[in-house]
Amino acid sequence: MNILIVGTGYVGLVSGACFSNLGHNVICVDNNQEKIQTLNNGQIPFFEPGLNELVVKSKEAGRLQFKTTIVEDLNKVDIVFIAVGTPPKDNGQADLKYILQVAKEIGDNLQQYVVVTTKSTVPVGTSKKIQQIISKKYSGEFDVASCPEFLKEGSAIDDFSNPDRIVYGTESERAADLLESLHEKLDCPQVSTTIETSEMIKYASNAFLATKISFINEIANVCEYTGANVEQVAKGMGLDSRIGEKFLKAGLGYGGSCFPKDVRALHHIAGQNGYPFQLLKSVIEVNNYQRWAFYKKIKKELGGFEGKTIGVWGLSFKANTDDIRESISIDLIEKMLEDGAIIKAYDAEGMKNTQEKLGDQIQYCFSPAFAAEEVDALLIMTEWDEFRNFDLTKLNGKIKSNTIFDGRNLFDPEEVRSLGFKYISVGR
Repeated sequence: MNILIVGTGYVGLVSGACFSNLGHNVICVDNNQEKIQTLNNGQIPFFEPGLNELVVKSKEAGRLQFKTTIVEDLNKVDIVFIAVGTPPKDNGQADLKYILQVAKEIGDNLQQYVVVTTKSTVPVGTSKKIQQIISKKYSGEFDVASCPEFLKEGSAIDDFSNPDRIVYGTESERAADLLESLHEKLDCPQVSTTIETSEMIKYASNAFLATKISFINEIANVCEYTGANVEQVAKGMGLDSRIGEKFLKAGLGYGGSCFPKDVRALHHIAGQNGYPFQLLKSVIEVNNYQRWAFYKKIKKELGGFEGKTIGVWGLSFKANTDDIRESISIDLIEKMLEDGAIIKAYDAEGMKNTQEKLGDQIQYCFSPAFAAEEVDALLIMTEWDEFRNFDLTKLNGKIKSNTIFDGRNLFDPEEVRSLGFKYISVGR
């Protein structure tokens, strides 16, 4: 099958590489000429495990191309995926300007049947807007559909190749058959539904996972008051098949490019339709509270940040990515700088993006050990295996106060304390 994907961010590029790996012919389009040049030179503009190898393999096989315009290929493909950004506005509403720009360009150039499919996360009703925009310029036959992605940064290729489900919504049997055929090599349930339902499934899924995270963090806070251990609580909960163990990891809350934006967007959608989604309001509030409660805990323990040197392990919002969007670590670093701290930081992949954001306000270290040398305290902010497997005995005498604040609960408290460290984590 011939596919055109508009947008070469995480969703577009991963989807393009994976669809081509399934044997489809894929053209990825982006109006950022520098990014397309980079991709044509064999370089990936962000870190995602295994993606570089997959792109090279598909390009060499002749099934994956990168271009800056849809014009010459739009009328040669069966399906167009729109995978451009939907950044949040100040009120939480998803900004659809890039989606609607693509729709207009399709309408201006379309000459034959194609299924125009949103893969970006969009509010309910967006596909209908796309249909209206295209119909203003093109009177021929086409269909619109929604096919949301469920990829996690850091494991996106595996998520695509071994999905829990494929969801697509359309009002056309012809479009549904094409989307079913497109995914036929993936062994999982396929959920075919209405466009509106498909668009809502994505938001509902992310909002529910974010709710689990906020819930276990609330439990962690209660555990700290009562002397319970949140990890053991989560284990006992997760063994219940109705609950499950995933997303019950207490810590500093969720970040990244999806959960914060999608939860706020769904809350806004509900409000626009006259429904006050109180649960999601609380999820957002808890997530914001969690990071700053941890910050206050650090500040109190150290007696303030003025003149203190703080080592930070982790800058990316989660492990196995270089993405610092909505990074809790970055938020706390900016506040520590404002309060007079000196920051030494290390991250396996996130330092380049952090430097573009923070410049020379912090010191970028070449190893975890160096980031912990001659500091007043060490903060663990991202759950990289490099940190989890680190031999903490190497830090004895390096941290002035021998105090470690672990925002990701990577270590066993008793073991760390037996090494002579003051160890402060979340809910334990």
